[in-house]
Amino acid sequence: MRVHAHFVAIAGTGMGALAGLLKARGWEVTGSDGPIYPPMSTALARAGIPVAEGFDARRVLDRRPDLVVVGNAVRPDNPEARAALDAGLRVSSFPDALYEHAIRGRHSVVVAGTHGKTTTTSLLATLLHETGRDPSFLVGGIPANFDAGFRDGAGPHFVVEGDEYDTVFFDKTPKFLHYHPRTLLLTSIEFDHADIYRDLDHVKSAFRALVERLPKDGTLVAALAGPNVAEVAAAAPCRVVGYGVGEAADAAGLAWRARGLEPEGEATRFELLVDGRPAGVARAPLHGRHNVENAVGALAVLGALGVAPGEALAALPRFRGVARRMEVRGEAGGVTLVDDFAHHPTAVRETLAALRARYPGRRLVAVFEPRSNTSRRKVFQRDYAQVFDAADRVVVAAPPDAPVYSAFGEVTERFSAEELAADLRARGRDAVALDGVPAIVEALVAGRRPGDVVVTLSNGGFGGIWEKLLARLREVGGAGPARGAGNPRAR
Repeated sequence: MRVHAHFVAIAGTGMGALAGLLKARGWEVTGSDGPIYPPMSTALARAGIPVAEGFDARRVLDRRPDLVVVGNAVRPDNPEARAALDAGLRVSSFPDALYEHAIRGRHSVVVAGTHGKTTTTSLLATLLHETGRDPSFLVGGIPANFDAGFRDGAGPHFVVEGDEYDTVFFDKTPKFLHYHPRTLLLTSIEFDHADIYRDLDHVKSAFRALVERLPKDGTLVAALAGPNVAEVAAAAPCRVVGYGVGEAADAAGLAWRARGLEPEGEATRFELLVDGRPAGVARAPLHGRHNVENAVGALAVLGALGVAPGEALAALPRFRGVARRMEVRGEAGGVTLVDDFAHHPTAVRETLAALRARYPGRRLVAVFEPRSNTSRRKVFQRDYAQVFDAADRVVVAAPPDAPVYSAFGEVTERFSAEELAADLRARGRDAVALDGVPAIVEALVAGRRPGDVVVTLSNGGFGGIWEKLLARLREVGGAGPARGAGNPRAR
């Protein structure tokens, strides 16, 4: 008789990936969630995992699964989670289930940091696979090389994206503490997740706890030139390997560095230095300084795991990207539509700078949806006004009038789309705040120009805006008026 696992809030990227991994091992897997959207809805359907919409206690009481996995989006009053706990069923958080049923007994390679986790984890998994190491992995996205957010390999390494968000309503520790890394890649440390972290010091304390738990024979690979990283890395009880890009990395003499970054079609070319000596020329199918740094970090981890730089560099061009990370969703009416997960101010700035380099000479239109518990607060209101300079036009979606969760009490200070648009106009941007996807789509269609690159910046489904915008562009055809649709970027 097959083991039956039921996932409560299965459509989270990590939850869905673990569900797929257990299904591939022969488990019976079921799940429930609210409305779900691609790419996770597609991935679950392709895996043959039935997902019920909504939550009903009878799903766990009637079937009595062998394991009930509860996602961190689940509240204490969720009827399925509550019924499973009250009935004495075996209940686990996602991180504990992942470690117990997938990571335990493997060499745990964890990628942590405020930014770049999904891309870097996907890079690591791809490079280990392409160099014949047959890794297992679980990542909070869909790497194009594998077409799934997980892989169950025969090699010794399990690569996992380590999230600093809390684990579940009955365990408020950060998820990444449950993965017990032997090798840890630390990309960046900034303030984020204002719903569960009070301030930057609180964030640093979480990362410090992770670093301190590394074994003495482990390895910390860290972007030591980045803000706050060296301070936290100082707590490591094991060897520390630094990596980075740019003058600060050069000045610090970090062991793994990139120099001479040059856009080259759909890739970026750079020279890799290891311990100050040229190790080869890389061609990474990525754009932007931040993504080159992610690639260098992944190459440094492979070096720590015994893969020669030349072997890893030869595999790098075969990386095909990750869904929702600067992903081209389609082209219609002379407009290219790109989708990205960026929602933190730093991520927005770096993504727009990368797109500016990728599409030189084309008008860049940024469409920002403040959706997370942090972006819907005033926390980054002023910061957002300073990160859209690479865009020619900015559309800010009005946030929903819904409660904003915070572990520290009621949230009264709210993000203002109108204020951000006004601040951007004061900086010379063509910016507008609009309420609702239909209004945004119509504004984009009416103001379109030949060669426009439209990028959506959101960590959610954004009301299916991609399909709606592409369908509307195909319907109207051609390009709109050359003038009157907003000022070109100041040069």
